[in-house]
Amino acid sequence: MPHPVFRLRTRALVVGLALAASALVPSVSARAADQYEWAALGDSYTAGGFVGDPQPALGDPSRDGCDRTTNAYPDVVAQELEEFPPGKPVHLTNVSCGNATIANIAKDKQKPISPVQPPADGWPEVAPQIKRANLNDNTDIVTIGVGGNSLPFGGMLLKCLEDGATGKSCREHYTNPPEGEESITDKLARVQDEYIEMLAEVHQAAPNAKVITVGYPAVLPEAGSECNRLSLSELGPITHADIDWLRDDVLKQLNSTIQRVTNFFGDRYVDVYSSSVGHDACQPAATKWVEGTCGNAEDYWPTSLPGTLLNCGLINKRITLVHPNAAGYANTAAHVERAIRIALLER
Repeated sequence: MPHPVFRLRTRALVVGLALAASALVPSVSARAADQYEWAALGDSYTAGGFVGDPQPALGDPSRDGCDRTTNAYPDVVAQELEEFPPGKPVHLTNVSCGNATIANIAKDKQKPISPVQPPADGWPEVAPQIKRANLNDNTDIVTIGVGGNSLPFGGMLLKCLEDGATGKSCREHYTNPPEGEESITDKLARVQDEYIEMLAEVHQAAPNAKVITVGYPAVLPEAGSECNRLSLSELGPITHADIDWLRDDVLKQLNSTIQRVTNFFGDRYVDVYSSSVGHDACQPAATKWVEGTCGNAEDYWPTSLPGTLLNCGLINKRITLVHPNAAGYANTAAHVERAIRIALLER
């Protein structure tokens, strides 16, 4: 298989033609505007899910099933920028959506799957996020946190839970996959190609924007042996060896892929992994920045996962499936806020 950088450059030659036309458009950075425009795009690690209050509020007819919440990093950063504006106000348009894939950012519609008060016939499809955010020449900042669902990391975790409970290894499943299943190498290569196409589309839609990508935190410990396999508030029965594999060969490689593509486009990558080491799902409640398979969440969030035997209500927890808590989002917010302020200084 070609080296990842070679694949990156080859793919970029194709999508680069699409960017060439937009590069000829005169800059409007000197336009008179009374506020900066910031669009937040991404998946549940951006949207929030079970942290804080739903946005829009429960019962609001404009709810779309994307599970955006207060206390997720876009909301926290927006509050800081409002209190200490970078020269002029920053207006946030947050269209992040739980379960979003890379394709849902710029190309494909998404059918949200929120378990919170869904309509009887399910949530209607929503447009790609660059359209929902109305990215255009006047967009100043675009932040993007996406990629995990395109592997999909959550699905891999559930497979590892299932295999661990029966004494098997999910690593074997994904390194020597059965027919019809991609290997982890193929998954990461596909994610890289999709990320290249997505960033090209974002730049074309918002040619004057500073683009900031956000990586994933350290949701897994630096040693799988730190986890209690009897505890669903950690990672449950996933084997220690599989945890180490998921950390090194999946999560870290996903972040490296996002960073590599981001650097190739000349954009800014926000590393939240380094600062979150030691605050993973297997740490004590007061230390963890990521909830485990089951964890603490707001009362509106469900205790069981449809289609599975997983019921966190049995231990007075809710389904959190290894997602950030408020402390985790606060850490991400600090790094994203800094990146936005630097980007605005560079305009």
